[in-house]
Amino acid sequence: MSYIDIVPIGDIEKPLLLFLKQSLFQTFKIETRIRRQRFDLSSVYDPTRNQYHSSGLLLQLINDAPPEALKIIGVTELDLFIPIFTFLFGEAQLEGKGAIVSAHRLHNPFYGLPENKDLFKNRLLKEGIHELGHTFGLIHCFTLKCVMNTSTYVEDIDQKSAHFCRICEREVFHWQEGKNI
Repeated sequence: MSYIDIVPIGDIEKPLLLFLKQSLFQTFKIETRIRRQRFDLSSVYDPTRNQYHSSGLLLQLINDAPPEALKIIGVTELDLFIPIFTFLFGEAQLEGKGAIVSAHRLHNPFYGLPENKDLFKNRLLKEGIHELGHTFGLIHCFTLKCVMNTSTYVEDIDQKSAHFCRICEREVFHWQEGKNI
């Protein structure tokens, strides 16, 4: 049976992983599991930026994925980048197997604001759904409230919902029907 594999990269609190597991199941209607995996963080660390190259982590994630995992999403507190961007909230393979999200810049204290755990969880969920949406073939959506709308800043994440618009939702479930999921 196919499932979505959630893989913590580094220390991610168990209640947060369980929240993601339940929420992603509710969104995609696909069994969701949590699995541990080893990562070579030294190979993706850039000391000049003090950040981690997300594409390298994504490759490690995908290369160690169980064959029965339909999709795999890494969740980390590491600060991610790719060379053309200062930072990333996440990265995914379009119509591929893997995605990764970073919680690093989703916490209010990063911006000098008081911690808000509910807001943080909501941001992480939106980014997780967004990145997994890419793995199901979705590109960025122009519907402002759609979870697939692009997010350059954390305020952009706060403005959108944790749900697909009708068109994006239809595309995800059409993709799943085509794969007999």
